[in-house]
Amino acid sequence: MTMKHPITRRTILTGAAALAGASVLPGAASAQSKGRIVVGTWGGDYARLLHKNIDEPILIKDGWEVVQDQAGDPERRSKMLAEQRLPHGTTDVQGLSAVNMDQMRGAGVTAEIDYSRLKNAQYLMPAMKYTHGVGHIYSGKVGVYNPKIIPAAPTSYKDIFDPKHGDKLAIIDIQYQYTSACATLAAGGKLDDFEPGKKLLLECKKTGMRIYPTNEAFAQGLKAEEFGTGVMWKARVVQWQNAGINVQAITPTEGSLAYVSGFVVPKNAPNKDGAYAYLDAMLAKSAQEAFAVDMGYNPTVTDANVAEDLISRIGFTPDEEKKLLNMDYNYVNKIDVDLKDWWDKVLKS
Repeated sequence: MTMKHPITRRTILTGAAALAGASVLPGAASAQSKGRIVVGTWGGDYARLLHKNIDEPILIKDGWEVVQDQAGDPERRSKMLAEQRLPHGTTDVQGLSAVNMDQMRGAGVTAEIDYSRLKNAQYLMPAMKYTHGVGHIYSGKVGVYNPKIIPAAPTSYKDIFDPKHGDKLAIIDIQYQYTSACATLAAGGKLDDFEPGKKLLLECKKTGMRIYPTNEAFAQGLKAEEFGTGVMWKARVVQWQNAGINVQAITPTEGSLAYVSGFVVPKNAPNKDGAYAYLDAMLAKSAQEAFAVDMGYNPTVTDANVAEDLISRIGFTPDEEKKLLNMDYNYVNKIDVDLKDWWDKVLKS
């Protein structure tokens, strides 16, 4: 498999083609009969905007009850695997990255999507129509920097993951897979072997690199000028700029890693009707447009109307699109457990 594989807006993540009022329960949530939809998702801004743009205006208005079961994706994936043999699991849909959607497909825990049950599927970009998941939003991994702290603008992942930055460089704990991939590209490696990236991250750690637990904590550190550079989804940069944070984005010369957030349906989801109602609602024109405005992510449906000035900020130029990169899903899924173990026990120790 070619690792550094250029893709366009129309073909983002085709490498994953093998996939071809709301309440929050901090602990385990239990899905019930029709009328209640339990959504496994990350917390923070994403959970808040799912509630604001999908749950409240579409599903709750239509008589559904929506419960968010919030946790990190490693914990939720482990939960799906642990519940695999149960006749009924505890969630109806699960939010995952394309990498992890593919992992759960390979583990046999997700149901094949019946697109005939989704009226909005007619507008879904072909690259987002996976066999075992539905793409919700997408963006790319860019370099971020505060010009006040990093006056010489970086141009590459290599510039960003330079140990000389010391504690002016920061990374995000929950993004261990993508951060490892970015560091690997910075080290001149390929996306089928993260060892060069792991070595570089340890060098950065020795000079003081900061590790923030979540995207939101990273944003607060950036706002407080605790550090000056790192990597993040371009969509988030737009969101932070709108909030008044002094941050700029650059598309790395190595190419930007593409990112898709989507939803899968566990095979043993208790409320399949509710799961399909949720998938259809997230593809609704109004919801997709709202996510572009509120969170800066590109829509995955063709009927969404996004202002040209916003598209220029959240999207990519034709040349940048050609350099968007897919993760090597097979490799990441193969080494994921060991990578997370190394990240927790070595890098974070």
